[in-house]
Amino acid sequence: MRFLTVLALATALTACGGGNSSNTMTVDNVTAAAPVAGKAAPAGTSWVDTVTRTPDGGWLMGNPDAPVKLVEYGSRTCHVCREFDEKGFGPLTQKYVSTGKVSYEFRDYLRNGADISAALVGGCGGTGPYFTILNQMYADQPRVLDVLQKLPQSYYEELGKLPLGQQATKFAESAGYLDFVKQRGIPEAKARQCLADTAEATRLQKMNEKANQDYPIPGTPTFILNGKMLENTVSWEQVETALKAAGA
Repeated sequence: MRFLTVLALATALTACGGGNSSNTMTVDNVTAAAPVAGKAAPAGTSWVDTVTRTPDGGWLMGNPDAPVKLVEYGSRTCHVCREFDEKGFGPLTQKYVSTGKVSYEFRDYLRNGADISAALVGGCGGTGPYFTILNQMYADQPRVLDVLQKLPQSYYEELGKLPLGQQATKFAESAGYLDFVKQRGIPEAKARQCLADTAEATRLQKMNEKANQDYPIPGTPTFILNGKMLENTVSWEQVETALKAAGA
């Protein structure tokens, strides 16, 4: 899990978008299903505010037993993922997750070193603020990419000589992630502990490796609907079409 050189990082930052795989279906080929039943959240709660950590390492919003299960493999430095978040997160959560018919799980897909740092600090606050921080990280993405793409190659060469935990911390310092989460209630000391958590970094890496064995993941964002990858699907309009076909 070495960080990329500045040239490789610049390439990776533009290499996002869906693709093809064998374990897939297109939006048009989603098997039409009868409408599924919704389920009310427990008294005093809402499904949109119900967030749990999954065994695979993702973060799931909504009814854990929802009949329609949507998983996104997303990169926090991918502009296509940012566009989906901007256009799709609101209607996805309010129209579908809130009904108990659909669960939405986000899994960090690590395309570069910045993604590792962002994922580690992004989960540092736990389940409560997780999706709020994710949304705000996407909104802040243009600033982060501008900073990282201006760093000299010598910075990345020196970075690669450090242990993994120190790499994540230094990257977060350069990208402004420590100040970002501090402004959202996560103390700097706690954020630094999360960045140094090599067990969590390894967990994220293994989650990515398993995804590539199962599908593999052709690009970000990649969406899995009830266990099948949605081929060439990156926009909210495409995802919503698939959700409706699945009975949501």
